[in-house]
Amino acid sequence: MQETGSISIHTENIFPIIKKFLYSDHEIFLRELVSNAVDATQKLKSLAQLGEFKGELGELKVKVSVDKEARTITIADRGLGMTAEEIKKYINQIAFSGATEFVEQYKEKDAATKDQIIGQFGLGFYSAFMVADNVEIFSKSYKEGTEGAHWVCDGSTEFTLETTEKEDRGTNVVLHVAADSDEFLEASRLRGILTKYCKFLPIEIEFEDTVINQTAPIWTKQPSDLTDEDYKKFYHELYPLSLDEPLFWIHLNVDYPFNLTGILYFPKVKDELQLQRNKIQLYSRQVFITDEVKDVVPEFLMLLHGVIDSPDIPLNVSRSFLQADAAVRKINTYITKKVADKLSSLFKQDRAAYEEKWGDIGLFVKYGMLSDDKFYDKAKDFALLKNVDDKLFTLTEYTEHVQANQKDKNDSTVVLYTNDAEAQHAYVAAAQERGYDVLNLDQVLDPHFVGLLEQKLEKTSFKRVDAATVGQLIEKEETTESVLSEDDQNKLTTLFVDAIANPAMHVKVAPLSPQDAPVVITQNEFMRRMKDMQRTGGGGGMQMFGAFPDSFDVTVNANHPVAQKVLSGDDGGKLAKQAFDLALLAQGLLKGEALTAFVKRSTELL
Repeated sequence: MQETGSISIHTENIFPIIKKFLYSDHEIFLRELVSNAVDATQKLKSLAQLGEFKGELGELKVKVSVDKEARTITIADRGLGMTAEEIKKYINQIAFSGATEFVEQYKEKDAATKDQIIGQFGLGFYSAFMVADNVEIFSKSYKEGTEGAHWVCDGSTEFTLETTEKEDRGTNVVLHVAADSDEFLEASRLRGILTKYCKFLPIEIEFEDTVINQTAPIWTKQPSDLTDEDYKKFYHELYPLSLDEPLFWIHLNVDYPFNLTGILYFPKVKDELQLQRNKIQLYSRQVFITDEVKDVVPEFLMLLHGVIDSPDIPLNVSRSFLQADAAVRKINTYITKKVADKLSSLFKQDRAAYEEKWGDIGLFVKYGMLSDDKFYDKAKDFALLKNVDDKLFTLTEYTEHVQANQKDKNDSTVVLYTNDAEAQHAYVAAAQERGYDVLNLDQVLDPHFVGLLEQKLEKTSFKRVDAATVGQLIEKEETTESVLSEDDQNKLTTLFVDAIANPAMHVKVAPLSPQDAPVVITQNEFMRRMKDMQRTGGGGGMQMFGAFPDSFDVTVNANHPVAQKVLSGDDGGKLAKQAFDLALLAQGLLKGEALTAFVKRSTELL
């Protein structure tokens, strides 16, 4: 008996939409058809476990094959199959999902069934028409006494359905590949697609006599059943080009209030603004969906690598793009908490080992503290600060370490730091001579991190060591008197202004210690920090600071012997220029022609 009919859809234009717009990439067709075959196999296994199928399961592989000469691709399974009536119901009525009906029917009998079924929308089968101009289905139900069914459709809304001889249960989907899709007749192309999307499906997938998947990847197992070597081996399976071992990892395994499994690895994070992203792979019931996980994983956690698998993450119809909702937000929050708990545990259990890793994870932790207040609240106890002597402190420890000696006249703690210990060595040394401690904050996010800590830590300010003279960095109650009269100070200012002849250099005379340098060049802390933040990705109002020209404060030490020489000598202007150039040299600002002139002048003054 042969039957002809029309596929039940609401518009004649649905096929072009499916073929051209529903799926973002034509290669998805193979993922969808293999997933359907796995669904059918999983359903049969569930019925066998429930005692509703008493036959022999036998081999349950899904087999994919290609015949280049015949221009066909076949996906064959030995799942529960379909009768002719079921084909009419499930295939001809677009968007009626057999998976949904099956779950509803059996959810009371087997709670695990829902998590074993992949299909949600009933549209996956029609992705076949993106690459095929004719599709056949040969199917036979597992139910006793049923006949085989043969369905054919050429991509229009017309189909034929007839009985056929088929010995074994299950379904064969045969795609007759269209002329514009020759690439999918290449075995290497199909293997690549299967490896990408089906590598961890729970039923064996065979292609060219080789099983291409692991049916039980380690994220589906209990952590107690795995060794460190298992985790490391899996990491290199995911990222075969990575030469580094992961620093550590988190095994996610939760079934309430949402279902989530997976493994997140902490890689070595390089101090770069272009941070590696799209390294976390999202799966739904072991089917690869995407590596775009920005809605599921917080921004700062996208530095991690690994796998997340959840049937509770809502996808759109094409299963290609995420749909943010309350469940996604809960998963996002949960992952953040698990990461914070893991870092806290590592810090408490073995601080020495944690400190050894700090160079690799510090940027990641700071990024998280900047991005998420809840993460900051947890991380403040295991975030570390490193001083120029390479000693590490928690935020609380460091505050206690410096507050006795580094409180200013307003009883605020002043934290001194350098972003380039070598270039700012003279300033660091001057601070250390006063007994001050200096932090090393030279990572790309540190300009932003400094601002965050000033907001969070009470009565605490941060100053870069070259932001002022050492005596001005931490202002005390005591004052130093100038040995120069007011007239001499004005004369000295004029001599230096004329010698420097640069409006970006703002000259002032101040009574510093005779042991301090004769001239000190500094940059306003606020302006310099804003420019640093703008250069490292600060947005909004900070963009304006990047357009401002650099300006510097030139402090002439009224109490240094050089000041007297400049005032009293016939070549005071020359001495002033020399003292200024020395200060520039200390800042690494003396270059090119000015450096050549300085060397020549130094020789003349000897």
